[in-house]
Amino acid sequence: MSDVALHRRAATEPIIRVHDLVTKIGGRILHDHLDLEVNRGEVLGVVGGSGSGKSVLLRTIIGLMRPVAGEIEVFGQDLRRMSEAQHRAIEARWGVLFQDGALFSSMTVAQNVGVPLREQLHLDPSLIDEIAAVKVRLVGLPADACLKYPSELSGGMRKRAGLARALALDPGLLFLDEPTAGLDPIAASDFDALIRDLRTSLGLTVFMVTHDLDSLVAICDRVAVLVDKRLIIGTIDELLDDPNPWIQAYFRGPRGRAALSGRNGGNGE
Repeated sequence: MSDVALHRRAATEPIIRVHDLVTKIGGRILHDHLDLEVNRGEVLGVVGGSGSGKSVLLRTIIGLMRPVAGEIEVFGQDLRRMSEAQHRAIEARWGVLFQDGALFSSMTVAQNVGVPLREQLHLDPSLIDEIAAVKVRLVGLPADACLKYPSELSGGMRKRAGLARALALDPGLLFLDEPTAGLDPIAASDFDALIRDLRTSLGLTVFMVTHDLDSLVAICDRVAVLVDKRLIIGTIDELLDDPNPWIQAYFRGPRGRAALSGRNGGNGE
């Protein structure tokens, strides 16, 4: 195959491919032969009821949890057949923002952002500090945030600091676990706008677990609904026509109609 053909194939192949995935926690099946593809450059939102396994799916894809069965490919590579060294290398190509930010409380923001740089690269400490400062500004934090500790930040600022760390290695793929949870509506809207802008400017592919209908409407190209241990995937318009009772209750309930009303000129349809 020619170099041109390989490039075209890489541009069209999914960034994430999950096939026949089965996961269990405490003997309970969360995902039953689940399939998923995430396309290059898209923002995919993952929603579902409490306890349906949204965050477990994210953690399984990135290797923090082991499935019972199934195949997981990221960037065209089978994660279940990798050595530890190979997995460590591919981890440098994605960034993760966990729900609580997962910042180290004993480190400043700059030191937190520098963690993946120190773990993955052999750089002079002064250069790491410079890169950390750039990432902090990239996510909209003031320069003096670099010297602050997580306890000195607001909830929204901690989310942004965690995002700066997720972007430290210039990843092509970003995993977000409930990124707007705990934020007030203004801070949540600002965070959505930030993700939308970063997706465009950095060419990111985004896998976002969320419960926030406003975020789905604002930034997602497609939505994957985890229901009955499998995924139903489509655009919001496509999902509005899906007969599944949970999907109908989610998108056509009061909160769903309110979130959709701004997109559709106020009629919610």
